[in-house]
Amino acid sequence: MVTMAQRIESLRTEVNLSRPALAAALGFPKGSIEKFETGRQTPSKEQMEKLAGYFGVSLFYLRGESNDRTRQEDWMDAVPAEDDGPGYVPAPAPKPKRPKHEEPQGAMLDALLASKPVQELLRGIVLDTLRSPEGQELIRRAVQKK
Repeated sequence: MVTMAQRIESLRTEVNLSRPALAAALGFPKGSIEKFETGRQTPSKEQMEKLAGYFGVSLFYLRGESNDRTRQEDWMDAVPAEDDGPGYVPAPAPKPKRPKHEEPQGAMLDALLASKPVQELLRGIVLDTLRSPEGQELIRRAVQKK
């Protein structure tokens, strides 16, 4: 797979430009192209867009993600020939499916906490905790803060 650094160097050498000349043409700092080509620095999104625009290639090609140099604007704006039919029409995105019996968030917990056995169990846990030495210390600290 081709890296972005290799792609930048290849495109630059195709047009017979030096690193400093390319940097100057794009308004980049003098040593930036060298850093991009050696992989010491990655171009920012704006810098990538400038590089792709300068060489007339897609960002996918520049980043080494595709071997197709075609710029997106070129193929997206292309008008299909009349004998090609109506052209590609994307299908509508499917709507997210919801469960049939979807309850509001927290409804299950509310129902659980409303049951008498759970309330008695929680009451017992809280009282046991407050009776413990750690619970007594928490109560002392809370009273002292008031």
